[in-house]
Amino acid sequence: MRYICQICGYVYDEEREGIPFSELPDDWKCPMCGAPKAMFAAEEEENRETESGETVIDTDMTEISPGILAALFSNLARGSEKQYKAEESELFRKIAEYFTSVSLSLSEEDTGDLKEISKDNSGRLFPSVMDRASSVGDRGALRACTWASKVEMIVQALLDRYEKEGESFLENTSVWVCSICGFVYVGDAPPAICPVCKVPDWKFTEVV
Repeated sequence: MRYICQICGYVYDEEREGIPFSELPDDWKCPMCGAPKAMFAAEEEENRETESGETVIDTDMTEISPGILAALFSNLARGSEKQYKAEESELFRKIAEYFTSVSLSLSEEDTGDLKEISKDNSGRLFPSVMDRASSVGDRGALRACTWASKVEMIVQALLDRYEKEGESFLENTSVWVCSICGFVYVGDAPPAICPVCKVPDWKFTEVV
């Protein structure tokens, strides 16, 4: 059986590794992007989801937080920039700046609220936008939404880890953020290539 990381696509092959995936410790992480074990899916399950082609569209966006919208429009701006659509990129950037300005700074006590917001919105916003982008053939928007959804997943994993370990997991290490897609990586040095958008390590910024 093979298991695939939903963040970077790393494949854990039980036959090659010699250890069943189920026997890996709970704190095992993807060797490429650091995603937790829970973010791996059996290859056959992933294929079934892909082959079904079903997309659930939820038009109710009233509960989506400013922070998530800021991340979405920031990635749309970068996707447009990669397609040399300067006008569209600038418009998305301005919208992202607006939502960033209205986002409240979070204290440690707010972490639980952030997790609940992330869970409530998981799978709601991105499929809707991606369906629309697909219908009009906007590859930049599709790419941006894919990046943003994966970044949201890794942030959720880091919040889970923070709840279990506290700030100890940040001791004697650094936090790196990809300046292109927003992927967050905890480690002494950034990955050689961003697991999400595939840019080189010099595109990462050390934030802690």
